[in-house]
Amino acid sequence: MPSFPIAFTKMSGTGNDFIIIDNRRTVVPHEEQAGLARRICRRMFSVGADGLILIEDSEVADFSWQFYNADGSVAEMCGNGSRCAARFAYRLGIAGKKMTFATLAGIIAAEIGADESQVKVRLTPPRDFCFDLSLELGGKMRQVDFVDTGVPHAVLLVEEDDVPVALWGPVVRRHPLFGERGTNANFVRLLADGRLQVRTYERGVEAETMACGTGAVASALIAARTLGLPSPVGVVTSGGESLTIAFEGSAGEPADQVFLQGPTRLVYTGEFTGEALL
Repeated sequence: MPSFPIAFTKMSGTGNDFIIIDNRRTVVPHEEQAGLARRICRRMFSVGADGLILIEDSEVADFSWQFYNADGSVAEMCGNGSRCAARFAYRLGIAGKKMTFATLAGIIAAEIGADESQVKVRLTPPRDFCFDLSLELGGKMRQVDFVDTGVPHAVLLVEEDDVPVALWGPVVRRHPLFGERGTNANFVRLLADGRLQVRTYERGVEAETMACGTGAVASALIAARTLGLPSPVGVVTSGGESLTIAFEGSAGEPADQVFLQGPTRLVYTGEFTGEALL
């Protein structure tokens, strides 16, 4: 077991909340990280979060991370988590305002804005586009598109403003169309002002979250192709905050320059004891 107490920082990226630990001195050994994530991310009984981020050294970038969903599963990438991790690293002097860090999805570039809370990241190129699929939801067949923006995302354009995400999300997340790996499920509505309202059922959290960065990017790319939206695309999250997605090239297969920008919040710093794992 790690030595307690363990220092951590709680951060939020447009409603996605994370526990971040400086693990460059191996405060939490690798074999214990998944179990720690499951326990420490529990709400009410522990700190509570959508995910756990451990900042570690890297030989190819300013730093690397280990990212775990609330259920202890490993995620290749997390858009809002990456923005929070970048600000955390900047505050600790691990990296400058422009930085790179290593994830399982590849090398991510990030930049801290003039307002430190504003962080922009360049994601890895989207891949595995698959358009015009269909599945049954709410008693009718609906079109669904797919893209991997670091993690897999299904995108459904909807007209309803009261989509039952808790009911439909699990159906899409585990649908045979997406294989054993499953997918995140995004329900996207075009607003009158041209922005997108995106609600995401997240794999690994197994619930709707208040925001999903990679889901916002997936939704913007699919909507750009389907609805003809130009870059940049504004996204309103479930928590009511805004993200901006910019891309170069086609919103289809190329789109190899994709940027996600939005606010981060440093909620609090503290230490948790072994009792947080009970």
